[in-house]
Amino acid sequence: MSLIEKPPVPGPPVYGPRVPGQPGFASYIPDSAPFSPEQRDWLNGFFAGFFADYGASPPPLPAAADPAYADPMAGGEDDEAPWHDPTISLGERMGMAKGRPLRRRMMAAMAQQDCGQCGYTCEAYANEIVQHAEERLNLCVPGGKETARMLKKLIEEMGGGATDPDEERAKAEARAAARLEPKTAVERGYSREAPVEARFVSARLLNKGESEKSTWHIDFDLSDAGLDYTVGDSFGVHPKNDPALVAAVIEAIDAPADFPIAGKPLVEVLAEDMALGAAPDMLFELISYMVGGARKTKARALAQGEDPDGDASALDVLAAVRKFPGIRPDPEAFVECLDGLQPRLYSISSSPRLDPNRLSLTVDHVRYEIEGEGRARLGVASTFLSRALQPGTALKVYVQRAHDFGLPANPATPIVMVGPGTGVAPFRAFLQDRYVSQAPGDAWLFFGHQRSACDFFYEEEFAGLLAQQALTRLSLAWSRDADTPKTYVQDRMRAEGAELWAWLQRGAHFYVCGDAQRMAGDVEKAMIEIAQQHGGHDERSAKAFVADLRKSGRYQADVY
Repeated sequence: MSLIEKPPVPGPPVYGPRVPGQPGFASYIPDSAPFSPEQRDWLNGFFAGFFADYGASPPPLPAAADPAYADPMAGGEDDEAPWHDPTISLGERMGMAKGRPLRRRMMAAMAQQDCGQCGYTCEAYANEIVQHAEERLNLCVPGGKETARMLKKLIEEMGGGATDPDEERAKAEARAAARLEPKTAVERGYSREAPVEARFVSARLLNKGESEKSTWHIDFDLSDAGLDYTVGDSFGVHPKNDPALVAAVIEAIDAPADFPIAGKPLVEVLAEDMALGAAPDMLFELISYMVGGARKTKARALAQGEDPDGDASALDVLAAVRKFPGIRPDPEAFVECLDGLQPRLYSISSSPRLDPNRLSLTVDHVRYEIEGEGRARLGVASTFLSRALQPGTALKVYVQRAHDFGLPANPATPIVMVGPGTGVAPFRAFLQDRYVSQAPGDAWLFFGHQRSACDFFYEEEFAGLLAQQALTRLSLAWSRDADTPKTYVQDRMRAEGAELWAWLQRGAHFYVCGDAQRMAGDVEKAMIEIAQQHGGHDERSAKAFVADLRKSGRYQADVY
């Protein structure tokens, strides 16, 4: 029985407030509540004064089992996370986490990529939110609005929607206390919160001829950045929005470009600080106060995550404003409704063994059109890197250390790498590293894309590595070549399954990099089938075999 549920202390009737620290006082705050002794004393004093008006013992407070009063970090040694798989949908993940402690359900709401763009792992981000140390709910870039909405819903279990000023004060003090707890020092250049400057060198188009894609090799000069990195690490870039998009948004809200906001003109705030991608719910909330009738109903529906016209997924900030023509929001209120512009992470495609002052990325330029809209949608960072920079331009960057993704400690260990499209990036780095170090271990690369004549990235480099025997085997898959069956990397794996199984029996480490939603899952299914066909496993033991590879560090993924 918690203190909240204890019967009154025996003795004469109490006709005034019970005073903390005096004999006979029983705490109003359950033992499991996440407060420090100082915060507990303050809250007990507040409740004691509040209930003094009752002239007797206070009415019963909610039971300690109420989720809003339970310790969000409680729940025993619950270290299993079956939802930690980026191929599983949010609804399925939340179903798997049902009944788990709040911190675990918050983890399940993340995109499960452990990509580091939020500055944490999925688990650490959830724990920081639960402990009031992180207020921002929109940092999960791959999870987007879907994750942010689920986190907002879960926050309500912590009383996140309360408006009582005294309760808000108590929560603010809890957040402040959490921030005062000792944190690991942030080293400059190795966190999104502490970027350094590197210089842009060049951007080179990797596609040829009539390719439908636009993929770029980007080089940076780290000479003055003071950064070091290892193959497998990622590189964070703080981008800026496309100037044409910024100008269109300013025109749409009918605001002066030089309107001052926090000491900066509006045009700079929108270019450097605010995300202009998917329109936040709060923007629709603001719009709902500026329009009436059917338009108000529509704006409120969008603010609640509904899709009244079937176009919600296509509404970026500019499209959202244009959907409600004639509105003229206050520029400062408008900016406050937008999400912050997030850095973008890319797998590093070079080895510092080749040149410690040079770092390379392999970047797809994201561009597409919405039917009937009449304008091109452009990826923020990919446009910034491939089109907007001049050689020598300084930009804010950082190195994100890899989580369980890197070359084996023993250079003689064979490696198998599956990286279609830009997923080849870290494997170019792996091969450079092994070439320079003259590692004796065999290396096998599966690469695929649309057309062999147009989309064979680093073809000459890989041919040279094959000739030097730094690359032992190269298997290719093309999905759009004329007069040939559509082939993906997982198809090529199955076709060469006997040899792949032989490599695994020799102790090879297996790596996959690329699309988390489809490709990574398809590759894992192919591995399970290979274990069945060539290893004599049934389906259950084949899945256990692949799971054991993961646990032992021999199956590593860098997916996005």
